[in-house]
Amino acid sequence: MEFEKHIIIGGEEWCAFPGLNIPAIKARVDSGARTSAIHAQNIQKFTRKGEKWVSFEVHPLQDSRRITVRCESKIVDHRSVKSSSGIAEKRYVIKSTMKIGTYEWEIELTLANRDSMGFRMLLGREAMENRVLVDPANSFLLGDFSEERVKEFYQHIRDVKSGLRIGLLASNSELYSNQRIMEAGEEHGHEMIFLNVQQCYMKLDAVNPEIRYRGGSILNNLDAVIPRIRPNLTFYSLALIRQFEALGIFCANSWDAIGKSRDKLYSSQLFSQNGIQIPITGFAKSPLDTNDLINMVNGAPLIIKLLEGTQGKGVVLAENAKAAESVINAFKSLQANILVQEFIKEAGGKDIRCFVIDGKVVASIQREAAKGEFRANLHQGGTASVIKITNEEKKLAVKAAKVLGLQIAGVDIIRSNKGPLVLEVNSSPGLEGIEQATGKDIAGMMITAIERQLDWQRDLGIKGFDPE
Repeated sequence: MEFEKHIIIGGEEWCAFPGLNIPAIKARVDSGARTSAIHAQNIQKFTRKGEKWVSFEVHPLQDSRRITVRCESKIVDHRSVKSSSGIAEKRYVIKSTMKIGTYEWEIELTLANRDSMGFRMLLGREAMENRVLVDPANSFLLGDFSEERVKEFYQHIRDVKSGLRIGLLASNSELYSNQRIMEAGEEHGHEMIFLNVQQCYMKLDAVNPEIRYRGGSILNNLDAVIPRIRPNLTFYSLALIRQFEALGIFCANSWDAIGKSRDKLYSSQLFSQNGIQIPITGFAKSPLDTNDLINMVNGAPLIIKLLEGTQGKGVVLAENAKAAESVINAFKSLQANILVQEFIKEAGGKDIRCFVIDGKVVASIQREAAKGEFRANLHQGGTASVIKITNEEKKLAVKAAKVLGLQIAGVDIIRSNKGPLVLEVNSSPGLEGIEQATGKDIAGMMITAIERQLDWQRDLGIKGFDPE
């Protein structure tokens, strides 16, 4: 239908894209944004009859990943767009006819992951120019839909499952990271099974070895396992992962790599042996060596770490030599194993978390300690922000993960006057802080990495598909 010279729309409106098979998607109307964007994941470029096309998945409903629409369109541009966080990224640009109310016209859309945004679509000023006036005080001036009506629009969309059965070996199914991994696997069409570490048990037998789950179900037919294990369950969890590997089941992070990363002393030794710079670190058993140990790491202030600590727990800052001596001797009297490490004052309570998957840094954030705190861990009240890291820092993070043999790792780096230093490598890095800060689908990337390892490819359902 033809529209008047200017139509009036609200700050939020329902849109449809018939050519993309999207009957309803709620858009935020933003005249401050130049370009329109639609939520897109699992973006894959392909060639059709000599032209560049792109296929992608859209989750059209807010706060839901249950509905997935697979779309395809010809690429009209590959443009650098600056996000609301100020980070520029390259995005594919497509054209599609948009229907809003009874009006239709063709607009350009950039494909972007909008998981961290409130709306799965952004309608920018280029799409509205010479057509639209915005009344930001009102919403849905061209029509609203009930929840039931929206469900009717998408009732033809069915979940398609593949042959992969992936187990998530963890302890708490309610954690954000575990929920996101389960969700991402289901989005990719896989059967996801949550496995509580403490409810798994094994049969050691030369003829018929097994891993069973509470109730007696046998887990030998899994395709892959994602270990997300708590420090206090490391010993038993590593035994389970060894058994899964012995059964020929792929584990995203091997038992050996996780074991190395959990042993702070051993991992520090491996870093030193492989030329990876870390803060000067000392280790001693006898209290008689305490003073020399303190001097060896350039004196106070210094950091004292329990070898079994995690998420910033068991880490103490000793601000002077007397306090350092007291804390060290107190830990030793309890037969606790500790590391003593130089304090990098110039870091100013900040560090960098690099998320590494299959030898590539896929995301990075800067973590800053809360006021009065020296630990930048988000579990200790720290805050996260997007940061662009240097090539040297990328190479350092990748090398640290590789030395330990980790395919998935959170590598913590601190900037010092000597250059970047590795603080720690986590084999079960949290997803909440880094996904929310960067807007990236890290969980989905983890699932994609497993697909690559198992040489599994999704049926894209695209005729004439000719991958480059």
